[in-house]
Amino acid sequence: MQIAFVPVEKPESTNFILGQAHFIKTVEDLHETIVTTAPHLKFGIAFCEASGPALVRRSGNQADLIELACRNALAVGAGHSFFVFLEGGFPISILNAIKNVPEVCRIFCATANPTHVVVAQGEGGRAILGVVDGVSPKGVESAEDVQARIAFLRTIGYKLGA
Repeated sequence: MQIAFVPVEKPESTNFILGQAHFIKTVEDLHETIVTTAPHLKFGIAFCEASGPALVRRSGNQADLIELACRNALAVGAGHSFFVFLEGGFPISILNAIKNVPEVCRIFCATANPTHVVVAQGEGGRAILGVVDGVSPKGVESAEDVQARIAFLRTIGYKLGA
């Protein structure tokens, strides 16, 4: 077995979700879930089929995000894994809905951070062991950091009030 760290290729501010599912209709069900939960989002999906023709199945409403999802799916190459790249919102808007798609088994991450996927390569294929999401903590937040966090959440509309 070999272990590799596969970098996720993406523009700096682009968010994505990396998960694992189990059936060919995953790509269609993820698409339907996203457009019914957050119709304003631009997105691209890629799903790595793990048997039969073993293709990367794709969908979405933004060609460049579909292509980005496909490139990353091929680079990771783990059967039944999927990427959703999105713009115009945050993963929190669709994450619970995606978790409730019957084919979805797990979510590895939902982030805009620089990310590496930890992949194990065996005789039969690849498996995702986990992810390195962003950087390690540099300390504990100060009172000023708390105020900045609170202000940021209100600025982006995720919390109300002053």
